[in-house]
Amino acid sequence: MGGRDASTGRRSRPEGVTFQRGFDGATRREPEVGNSRPVRRRAAPTNGRLQNWEETASGVLALVVVLDQFPLNMFRGQPASFATEAVAREVADRAIAYGFDQQLPPEQRQFLYLPFMHSETRADQERSVRLYEQPGLEDNLRYAHHHRDLIRRFGRFPHRNAIFGRVSTPDELAYLASSEAFHG
Repeated sequence: MGGRDASTGRRSRPEGVTFQRGFDGATRREPEVGNSRPVRRRAAPTNGRLQNWEETASGVLALVVVLDQFPLNMFRGQPASFATEAVAREVADRAIAYGFDQQLPPEQRQFLYLPFMHSETRADQERSVRLYEQPGLEDNLRYAHHHRDLIRRFGRFPHRNAIFGRVSTPDELAYLASSEAFHG
């Protein structure tokens, strides 16, 4: 648990808590789930053990969040943060085909569509923009456009290059050094 540092008298950080920036740039406290303790049953969503979650709109939404959002936050800055990205898209695609997305209110539906926004595939990016054009999702549309425009421009997300050990092009390096850069 947190307390006071004996040498400085300042409050120490509570164990297992990090401070990260959210989409809006605000600082948030988040548990260090991926770094502070073993992540049990990490493979369950990808080995079919949670397939029954796809039977309802709320279940499929939960599964997509587990596959898309949890790894991004648990393994930030590591290749593992993208390990379930493709499965998340497959699950979201099936959910849309079954009409589950239309059963969710917009504030929940936006999370079902995120796997398409996180994809480095141009077709997924175009789909993301179309999905976020729906009424109630307008606030996310600018992010969908931004992600799509990066894929159109670079064919990938430059901020992922270091994570994957990819060599950045001069254009990507210029972008990453600019004020418009997204650093995920």
